Amino acid sequence: MEELELNIANMIDRQEVCFLSFINAEGFPTTRTMLNPRKRQGIKEFYLTTNTSSQKVQLLLNNPRAGLYFYDRPLYRGVAFTGTVEVLNDQTIKDEIWRDMDTIFYENNTDPNYCVLKFTAKAARYYQDYSSTDLTL
Repeated sequence: MEELELNIANMIDRQEVCFLSFINAEGFPTTRTMLNPRKRQGIKEFYLTTNTSSQKVQLLLNNPRAGLYFYDRPLYRGVAFTGTVEVLNDQTIKDEIWRDMDTIFYENNTDPNYCVLKFTAKAARYYQDYSSTDLTL
């Protein structure tokens, strides 16, 4: 399984965006495009940036269950993770994943509207070559 996890990790690292799904206020799933994670721990923990004031943050605070999807279009493969999201405002992690380009969205890394979403995967389903593989993480 280590080789499969390495292949998935390499695929994730080559993507520019991913898709975060969560439950909206009416109880329906909704999805947002996100910049690819700034940090990851294997294929279990992913750190993404977003606006503290965003609707998704408020919804995730109420219901942390979520999905995270990565898609490699040229090779027609993807991985769908299920797990939970924590909204982090800890300055240490904000400093660690801050990039200079973030000034497009935020004044600086102490901007109160800048926060980090930590997605922790519980399971995944990987699709490649017309077959799927389930992983428990």
